[in-house]
Amino acid sequence: MPLAEHLRELRNRLAKAVLGIVVVAVVAAFYNKQIMDFLASPVPQCPSRDLSQSHGGNCAVLLFGNLMSPFTTIVKVCLLVGVTFSAPIWLYQLWAFLAPGLHKNEKKYTVAFVSTAVPLFLAGAYLAYLIMPTSMKVLLSVTPDSAANTLALDDILDFSVRMILVFGLAFELPLLLVMLNLVGILSGRSMAKAWRGVVMGVFVFGAVATPSTDPFGMCILAVPIIILYFGAVGFSMLNDKRREARNPDRLLSDDEAAPLDLTPHSIESEPMESSPGQSRQPAGYDDAT
Repeated sequence: MPLAEHLRELRNRLAKAVLGIVVVAVVAAFYNKQIMDFLASPVPQCPSRDLSQSHGGNCAVLLFGNLMSPFTTIVKVCLLVGVTFSAPIWLYQLWAFLAPGLHKNEKKYTVAFVSTAVPLFLAGAYLAYLIMPTSMKVLLSVTPDSAANTLALDDILDFSVRMILVFGLAFELPLLLVMLNLVGILSGRSMAKAWRGVVMGVFVFGAVATPSTDPFGMCILAVPIIILYFGAVGFSMLNDKRREARNPDRLLSDDEAAPLDLTPHSIESEPMESSPGQSRQPAGYDDAT
């Protein structure tokens, strides 16, 4: 397709993905209180809301900072739910945009991609929700006994949103590597050679991207990604071996030409049929010159 057609296709795919997110977000708006209570539940809340009482770093009191905070917080939470639960829609639109560039035998991976990407994203989001109570306790534990923790509820929900999105999207990185291998861009051998840099980069990514900024959250994010990375390396190397087994020229080096049959063969000369008014040429001539 020309460039304008590709841009039009991209626009249509993005519109469908955004529409799916908006529809799920509108449905989530009707259950915003239950969702907000669910996201705020990892915070160890103090039994008393009296700010004059000091509980140290054992708990915190949640409150809104300004008049617009409840509305903006509800919008953020609904968008989070929309992005999370509409993942099958926008992941399919992403793959459908890339699928026309693949061969027919490669398009069969569409269903496998979507069916793998959605559980990985949900697994990362669920892992983030599991470790949030521990991360919050670690961060609150440095509070002296003479002080009280008063946390803005919109900040807590923003923290939860970022944790869930970071963990969910980070779990998609190994799947992206597998996609690049399936289309022939990245080989499993090159992925295996770069494992040291990848491990270091994953830990750095975990330290920067994790909103909790504590070593516990960084390790919890980095370790599963590294395990998934080595799983992607193993899958890619097996796929490369399968691809090489089907290549008849796999034993040739990059600088070696494939064997060609250069044996000369005799060509039988055939007389040309002359058109009316043209003299008949002897056999073997291919034109009237």
